Amino acid sequence: MDMKSKCLFIAFAFLISSVITAQDKKYKVHTVAFYNLENLFDTIPNPEIYDTEFTPNGPRGWGKQKYEKKLEYLSSAISQIGTDENPNMPTILGVSEIENRGVLEDLIKTPALAKGNYGIVHFDSPDRRGIDVGLLYQKDKFKPTSQASIPLYIYDKSDSKYKDANNGKGKRVYTRDQLLVTGILEGEEVSFIVNHWPSRSGGEKKSSPNREAAAALNKKIIDSLYQINPNAKVMTMGDMNDGPYNKSIKTVLNAKGTKEEVKPQGIFNPMYKMSQDGLGTIAYRDAWDVFDQIIVTEPLIQKDYSSLRLWKARIFNKPFLIQQSGQYKGYPLRNQTSGEPGYSDHFPVYIYLIKEI
Repeated sequence: MDMKSKCLFIAFAFLISSVITAQDKKYKVHTVAFYNLENLFDTIPNPEIYDTEFTPNGPRGWGKQKYEKKLEYLSSAISQIGTDENPNMPTILGVSEIENRGVLEDLIKTPALAKGNYGIVHFDSPDRRGIDVGLLYQKDKFKPTSQASIPLYIYDKSDSKYKDANNGKGKRVYTRDQLLVTGILEGEEVSFIVNHWPSRSGGEKKSSPNREAAAALNKKIIDSLYQINPNAKVMTMGDMNDGPYNKSIKTVLNAKGTKEEVKPQGIFNPMYKMSQDGLGTIAYRDAWDVFDQIIVTEPLIQKDYSSLRLWKARIFNKPFLIQQSGQYKGYPLRNQTSGEPGYSDHFPVYIYLIKEI
């Protein structure tokens, strides 16, 4: 085969790489994923945030070699998400626990991801640790038309010194904003919300109101998109720090666990059944939970595949992402306390969107 023929063959293979065939019908397929990258910090000290741990002189000795190894691990994992049924790497990837835009720029330049031709949507967050959320998208497939960072306002009155601050609301707790990106995919308008809801620091019960506030903001964003377009196709994704059964998601966001429960302009959580089946994206004291979720609006679960629809939802938990020995055997292969980089303490999650062609 001469060089010209090889180039034509490669171009044709790329063209059909995201097409699947079922029952004599062909469907365009896109993978949409979310991954908590667990402390993807660069090596440069930033006096404005708490990044000392991840610097060359910090306790982890976080230098160039460790940083590049972390990028290598993450890019390898990302490039394989969803490839069991779609050879193309994720069209859309929401991420959390990133220090800044620069680490995302380094990530998409890695050999494993460079061929994905990714663009970046990122805003700096007011989070006290300086960790943000972001969105990566394949520029030849998705065209952003608008983007916004929507702040989450929560307050703490427990410190009497601040009880009268902010018009009596108390001390503001700075956490991650919610990232809203709208754009065109397969000729259709779709929206993505990337989340990293407040942690369980101080205990699940005490911290629950913070996540309920995050869920209320999320619901407000989705409702506003529904007001603009009653057929809005919205995917809200992230590390919610709650499972599908917790009040924040089940009651406040009102995400239903079965398609039959979802009413027009409602919300469906395909991760609910996974949680009920004992699967998980994160483990703590030998208990698994599905904190990482991709939740979709009702127009994405309709049965007419002439438009983009949800096909399947999955957890990406391949063996190479799993600790194979020691005390935490079976857990996600995370960064080590010794300073050695790992993948993440979370497994990625993903969905397939399909459209008949």
